[in-house]
Amino acid sequence: MSRTALRVCPLCEATCGLTLTIEGTRVTGARGDAEDVFSKGFICPKGAALGALDADPDRLRTPLLRENGRLREASWAEAFDAIAAGLRPVVERYGPDAVGVVLGNPNAHTVAGALYPPLLLGALRTRSLFTASTVDQMPKHVASGLLYGDAHAIAVPDLDRTDHLLLIGANPLESNGSLCTAPDFPGRLKALRARGGRLTVVDPRRTRTARLADRHVAIRPGADALLLAATARTLFAEDLVDLGALAPHVEGVAELRAALADFTPESVAPACDVEADVIRALARELAAAPTAAVYARIGSCTVPHGTLASWLVDVLNILTGNLDRPGGALFPLAATARAPRPAGPGHGFQLGRWHSRVRRLPEAKGELPLAALAEEIDTATEGGEPIRALIVVAANPVLSAPDGDRLDKALGSLDFMVSVDPYLNETSRHARVVLPPPPPSQSPHHDFVFNAFAVRNQVRYNRPALPLEPGRMAESEILARLTLAATGGHGADPGAVDALAVEQTLAKAVRDPDSAVHGRDPGELAARLTGESGPERRLDLMLRLGPYGDGFGARPDGLTLAALLAHPHGIDLGPLRPRLPGPLKTRSGKVELLPAPLAADLPRLRAARDERPAGLVLVGRRHLRSNNSWMHNVPALTGGSNRCTLHLHPEDADRLGVLDGAEVRVKGAGGEVVAPAEVTDAVCPGVVSLPHGWGHGRPGTRLGHAATTPGVNVNQLLDGSLLDPLSGNAVLNGIPVELTAVLPGESS
Repeated sequence: MSRTALRVCPLCEATCGLTLTIEGTRVTGARGDAEDVFSKGFICPKGAALGALDADPDRLRTPLLRENGRLREASWAEAFDAIAAGLRPVVERYGPDAVGVVLGNPNAHTVAGALYPPLLLGALRTRSLFTASTVDQMPKHVASGLLYGDAHAIAVPDLDRTDHLLLIGANPLESNGSLCTAPDFPGRLKALRARGGRLTVVDPRRTRTARLADRHVAIRPGADALLLAATARTLFAEDLVDLGALAPHVEGVAELRAALADFTPESVAPACDVEADVIRALARELAAAPTAAVYARIGSCTVPHGTLASWLVDVLNILTGNLDRPGGALFPLAATARAPRPAGPGHGFQLGRWHSRVRRLPEAKGELPLAALAEEIDTATEGGEPIRALIVVAANPVLSAPDGDRLDKALGSLDFMVSVDPYLNETSRHARVVLPPPPPSQSPHHDFVFNAFAVRNQVRYNRPALPLEPGRMAESEILARLTLAATGGHGADPGAVDALAVEQTLAKAVRDPDSAVHGRDPGELAARLTGESGPERRLDLMLRLGPYGDGFGARPDGLTLAALLAHPHGIDLGPLRPRLPGPLKTRSGKVELLPAPLAADLPRLRAARDERPAGLVLVGRRHLRSNNSWMHNVPALTGGSNRCTLHLHPEDADRLGVLDGAEVRVKGAGGEVVAPAEVTDAVCPGVVSLPHGWGHGRPGTRLGHAATTPGVNVNQLLDGSLLDPLSGNAVLNGIPVELTAVLPGESS
């Protein structure tokens, strides 16, 4: 007999509500939840395939433990005993920094992945933290930290009310959005145009999003910051700057004008492959629109000037008065965020509080560059101990980090490694212990991370659609026990981890004079928490103390877990609203328009006007039915146009003698790969494109379907030396490559 259950999709940042069809213990179907307060029935192919991903036969169901060089199935008790025995001696002999932690982006898609890694890191006290952010979005965090004093204060475009949207290096018709949580992003863009608004897309590829736009500006890869600087300079030169209501909250306008004075459209046009008049038109259109928003994503972050580009996006929103106003770019306010406090100066944002051991790369937001992980393991220096043990949670850096071959070898040299992963993949195959979390249907869901980037304030929570299968362990318990095993508490009740988190949060809240619970008894407050598990009690706590919460009775109509459970399709909290100066945590208490680290990086951008690599440059690409390496094992999400092919322009194909469908060798600084050519005018001449997340089929993995069409690892073309210096983000786009046709009979 079938039944239905509600579930917010955890497979990309759009967070669409789903209605699952359940038959027995299996998810047999998924459709959009028409009553979901945020997605209103929208669904993409990934969400529709949730049942197939949930039931993937290659998903691990029991822990794996390495003995005599081979992984065998083990009990949970054996697994955690081995972790405690493997990690604690490393910490005690070499110190906590000898234990590295790698967090992948699926952590942001689960309740446990959001709640427990911060506790692990706090208890372990290691500075050797690496995450997917430094191959993705770290430039945006650094720019926001320097502008606003808070690396998490990211303004998102008000898609549903804007009159003009400028998209740079973003392809939301394929990605569903990133650092901008918006179910049915395509529908929202079409609605913008239907109401008379204008959409401009800046991208070296004619993507699906670019084809929808009023104007497509085919920029040279990596030149985004130059184009943005010239656009901002045009606003100054043509007296188009108008901060409006922002003026009292901004400092450094005159200094910025002077700093950008020589970035004229004519001076950057050759490097951008964009005519000067087009750049001026971009500026004039932004200034003339009743409301406008500039939004940029991964294509502008994973380049040599990613932080400068991310900063200049906000600069344009500020100079046109569109930051923090409806129809412009606004700061979301999630239900589990800290309740707003009185505005005023804060502690600001610092970079480089510590450095990596080998290249002395600065930390950003507490993280070291993922591109440095291999060298931090395999290179001895006098500056400290190398990483000897690794905790990897939902990450596959052998495919996602530069020079995966080197990292592959480095992982094999570790004293100890534990992976929390549902698959035995290219990275987890090196682990001494693999801990598999349950599939989505057997896990609760709340978007702690993505609600902070949502284009509408709302809150949703789902309990598991299915009970845990016998022998499985909840992801929250896995991570709680891992925290205890890694930090000297092995064998303790895993509930103690949640209890400690609640105790610490309430102790801080009752001391805070601006809190709704100031001066109250923490024990009495803790006793009022509801929920069936530690994570639910923590969610209840965060909702009650949050901006819409009941304050433990101080606001009787406010949010609680019980209120949220009574609304299974979610609670709409309204459109985004102006919030400045509330989000500002800079030392001045204002938006600091020209922070010193960014000003110091401008000479490097000036020099880039004269730098034009000869030959071809490579960019990545996304596909609607894929989200990094772990979705390639689902047959419904592969095939068709979701293939690992090299896109190149017909002119380049003719010049190089490359035929459509023929194999072509691509060589970069880190190595070479061979992939089939796909000749298309969707890329500019001089630009080639390979998707990321491929390169499956290494020995020892258990990804049966992915291994049938392994593709190639585009990041193997990189040697890890190219980084955005401010953020440590790997340069993945706009890198020079050499292309040669593979001749018939020649070995690939």
